[in-house]
Amino acid sequence: MSGMRFISTRGGPAVGLETAIMAGTAPDGGLYVPVELPQLEAGQCPVDAPLADVARFVLRPFFAGSSLAQDFDEICDAAFNFSAPVRVVAEGPERLAVLELFHGPTAAFKDFGARFLAATMARIVAQRAGEQEPATIVVATSGDTGGAVAAAFHRQPGMRVVVLFPEGRVSPRQQHQLTCWGDNVIALAVRGEFDDCQRVAKELFADAENSARHNLCSANSINVGRLLPQAVYYAKTSADAMAARGEASRFVIPTGNLGNAFACAWAASLGFPVEELVLATNANRTIPDYLADGVWQPRSSIATLASAMDVGDPSNMERLRHLWGDAELLQGRIRAYSVSDAQIREQILTEYRSQGSAWCPHTATGFHVYRHSLSAAERRAGTWTIAATAHAAKFDTIVEPLIGQSVAAPPELTRLLDWPAQYETIEARADEVLARL
Repeated sequence: MSGMRFISTRGGPAVGLETAIMAGTAPDGGLYVPVELPQLEAGQCPVDAPLADVARFVLRPFFAGSSLAQDFDEICDAAFNFSAPVRVVAEGPERLAVLELFHGPTAAFKDFGARFLAATMARIVAQRAGEQEPATIVVATSGDTGGAVAAAFHRQPGMRVVVLFPEGRVSPRQQHQLTCWGDNVIALAVRGEFDDCQRVAKELFADAENSARHNLCSANSINVGRLLPQAVYYAKTSADAMAARGEASRFVIPTGNLGNAFACAWAASLGFPVEELVLATNANRTIPDYLADGVWQPRSSIATLASAMDVGDPSNMERLRHLWGDAELLQGRIRAYSVSDAQIREQILTEYRSQGSAWCPHTATGFHVYRHSLSAAERRAGTWTIAATAHAAKFDTIVEPLIGQSVAAPPELTRLLDWPAQYETIEARADEVLARL
């Protein structure tokens, strides 16, 4: 059976969709990307339609000819059964909207990718039943990814999840979402930072013998199966905007490991009308510095209020450079600005006073970049949309003291907070993980 082929960003042989999803990373350490992106007629995309319908339009070419093609519609229904509404927060000379990506089961944008990945992996594992050991999903998280993956894979037959998170570097509610599952979910607090978790995960995958023995799979944004569904909500937002107002979209996207922003770049490359792509980072300046001076210089991450973005070596820059080129070419397509903790605090309070809305620290970086890094002329040139990546209630210990009000938690989050936490603390070494498999 043939279908779309995927290759490593570093070259190597082409593989099918199933292999790219289950392997996570390529054998040479690169990240899988399509050999060739399909070109879609964005004007034919369903308008004001459910996300599942848009997903069918956007992603069908990626599944055509694969063993998952017959299950494709079911996968879309399972993964996109909650919304990503666009809410206008300001109209007048400047029109500003927010793309709310926090309506899933763990109240963060990672739910889209995690649920889609779980739906595809579960079917691949079922097809391969009896051929190999049950799949072990290894996920390094700076906050939201682990909770979303744990929720998506919890009690999935033939699947086990190992969540690696940096000890003391995530919010209390984030940590609870990482550690409250039990059953087939193993939560491990790593002594170190997110980059140590990511390094350990990569070492596990690079160990061919143990990777095969435990049938290791990745659920980080390094997995192409995580990125595909994230392109859907950018495709939908831009298609709807073009149909409604005849204008291309301008996005401000908070970013850490660059997966969410790269998904937007993919949507643009597929043919959707994205005119501006501006990235908001926290004090971890690897991306803004690279775009400014052309030197890719990963570094140790810095702990910030926007903890899910505390990444000093963003993996998906390798994909972005493969897609659009190095810094000199990227400068013509994207911009990136760094936001400090003091500015995050100020923006949370400012937006609450002006709008009455409480935003999480990550979304606040997007608001700060929009209000302080874009010129007045740019802000008035068309509608800008900020990606709101998580619900403020996940960061209650940060947000509530600033605004002087409690933030009501969504029902899904409240339910999880009643479950007991279960986790172990380990050193940042691959053998520590293997000892618990």
